[in-house]
Parts: sequence; C-alpha cells; structure tokens
Amino acid sequence: MVQVTELGYMGLGVKSLEAWKDYAANILALEVVDEGEPGRCYLRMDYWHHRFILEEDGTDDLNYLGFRVAGVEEFREMHRKLAGAGIDVRIGSEAEAADRRVLEIMKLKDSSGFPIEIFHGPQVQADKPFHPGRRMHGRFKTGEGGLGHLIQKETVGFEKTYEFYKLLGMRGGIEYRIPFPGLDKPFDLMFMHCNARDHTVAFGPPGEKRINHLMIEVDNLDDVGLAYEIVRQAGISVPMTPGRHANDHMYSFYFMNPSGWMCEVGWGAREATHQSEYYQRDTYGHEPDEAVMKKGLMEV
Repeated sequence: MVQVTELGYMGLGVKSLEAWKDYAANILALEVVDEGEPGRCYLRMDYWHHRFILEEDGTDDLNYLGFRVAGVEEFREMHRKLAGAGIDVRIGSEAEAADRRVLEIMKLKDSSGFPIEIFHGPQVQADKPFHPGRRMHGRFKTGEGGLGHLIQKETVGFEKTYEFYKLLGMRGGIEYRIPFPGLDKPFDLMFMHCNARDHTVAFGPPGEKRINHLMIEVDNLDDVGLAYEIVRQAGISVPMTPGRHANDHMYSFYFMNPSGWMCEVGWGAREATHQSEYYQRDTYGHEPDEAVMKKGLMEV
C-alpha cells in the first residue's frame, strides 16, 4: 500500500524574517540560507536543500506541510488513491515543484482544510555539509524519520482527521487521555506516524494558531542541555520544563519562538511500537507554565 514516508519540509509564515533568522541560527542551531529571494529564506538541518521555508507574510503560523513519497510510481499511485477517495488534489506545475526544490509535487488540503503537499525527489546537497548556526555537540536526527514532529489543531474531530491521514498511509491513535479538574471527561491527544519515529503529526490542543509546537531531535543529550542554557540566558519563555514523555520516551523541553508558538528540542526517543496504548501523564518533568496553559498553548 502506498504511503508517505516522512515529513520532509514545512512552510512557516512569519512577521519578522530577521527575528526568525537570528532565532533559527543562535537558538535552534539551524543553518540559515538566504538565496536573495525577497521575504524568504531557508533553514537546513542536514544535507537537504532545506527542511523549512520561512516566508515573511505576517501570519506567524504554519502555512503547509510537505510529505514525501518514495518515487515516481508512488507519487502516481498516491494521486490516484486520493482522487479516487474524492479528495480535491492537484498535480503542481514544474515551476511549483522547482519552488520547493523537488521533482514533482501535488497540492491538497487535509480534513480541517489546512494546506499540505506531497512530493518526491527532494534536492539533496551532498557537496554542502550541514553547518549549524551555533556550536553543537552532535547533529540533528533526521534520516528516515524525517525532520521531526509537530502538533497541530484539527477542526472536524479525531475520526475524520484519522480517516484523512490514514489515506496517506499513517496510523496511530489516542496516546494521552489526561484528566483535568472540572472537566466532565479527560482531554485526549491523538498521534500518528508514518515511519519509525513514534509520531510525525499529532492533534488535540486548542489554540488560535494551526501549530501548537514543532519538535526537532538531536543525537546527543548534551545538546538538549546546551539549548536549555542558551534559551534561559536569552530570556526566552519556557512553557514546559525539561522532562521525559511517556509515549515516545523523548527527553525534552519547550520554549517560545518569535511567532508565539512553541519549539521543542528532544533526545532519546524510542521507535514506534505499532501498538495502541495510552498514558495519563508524562514519566517525569515537563511542568507547565500556568499562564501559558490558560492561553491554550499547553501540550502534554
């Protein structure tokens, strides 16, 4: 069965490109690439031409997700599958594919009406080793797991959201069922994966923005500690303190970015178990900031 293989890239709309360039390089340690395009730059974290496209459009939110399929045949089959399921999907032009530095691209919207893209053939710059924006002890963990994971809101309910992402070949389910005082029933979070990474996309937290947080993973625990120290020294808000997740075993912490949503730097995640189970809290840590939680930004 055809399926997407990874979250290959993300498009982020920002109000201040200069603020994000500084944040990406000096806080996240990503490589900032400016190719002279007005209001745009790229962020690298490995040999790919980019993993993120920043566009100064004023939205301060997630604009689109780019999911990869293995090759030409999978691309054609995925298009047939989506069209056959009644999804409004369009094969992009050569110019649109070139704009994303991929060989072919198709464009559609998910069940909540959010733009996504499916592609094959990313440009990989084997002659251009990744150069972090600041010093690191190790490197980012991408490979077959893609660039990381994100949690985003959904507007049509878990069932319809699950059915759509199942069309892409993803699977998963509710992994957190959190009791909250004063609520009639626990608060659920749904996670879905398409490769060995425990989850690539997840859904559930309320909020005005489409994206709740973005997680990027490092291969050296010391880079989580270093990032935490740098974030604290920079006076950046930390909505969730360091801790370990119960579902993917990731040791991480959460901190704000210039667009007003969260980034997470993590280490040590286990691979997807491919079996259903749920948790009511994390293993330890990840203490939430109450003020941030009231604004709807909190995630377990």
